[in-house]
Amino acid sequence: MRLLVVEDEVKTGDYLHQGLTEAGFMVVLARNGLDGHHIAMTESFELIILDVMLPDIDGWRILQALREAGKHMPVLFLTARDSVADRVKGLELGADDYLVKPFAFVELLARVRTLLRRGTAPALSDQIKIADLTLDLPRRRATRDGRKINLSHKEFCLLEFMARRQSEVLPRSLIASQVWDMNFDSDTNVIDVAIRRLRAKVDDDFPNKLIHTVRGMGYKLEVDDVNEAD
Repeated sequence: MRLLVVEDEVKTGDYLHQGLTEAGFMVVLARNGLDGHHIAMTESFELIILDVMLPDIDGWRILQALREAGKHMPVLFLTARDSVADRVKGLELGADDYLVKPFAFVELLARVRTLLRRGTAPALSDQIKIADLTLDLPRRRATRDGRKINLSHKEFCLLEFMARRQSEVLPRSLIASQVWDMNFDSDTNVIDVAIRRLRAKVDDDFPNKLIHTVRGMGYKLEVDDVNEAD
């Protein structure tokens, strides 16, 4: 499951990113309001954790823009603004929950999971199925033709990212930023190595290949693709 965290406090943002990633989520971190607004409007997430007092554009306006655009994913406000008026304002704008800083991570995690279980986002599912490949998202397990595939945490995140964007060509730079939260260095082959390892586990023992190389562009996960896999 993909979460967006919009938080300008460096320590808090890093803390949330690490904790939520270790809890099994794919986390995108935006460190200011404009970046958070752009990412939230152009990408898909199951839930957004949103600060109110942000540089450039505040959390109120981001949430209002999302709801006006018809985006109904759950939004949890995480902010130091603790007045009743602020809480009411957030909920009236369309927030699904409101947690005041300082906070206990275990409580934040419980609220995130509760919001996700509510099914507020219509497209949210516990499983992704592509051909004979099944991803069990809550349990972080992958199977193909009923056979368990043993994946590391990052390998599962990579496979989930590719599966959620099935048939879309994913550049190495996008994979690096979304799965590893890092800038892509063209001199390194870390993404290629990760794809080779994932392909060995997902495709090597099966006649129908799902992971494909699009030469000069990147990778994609697709059924019955005609591109040659490296």
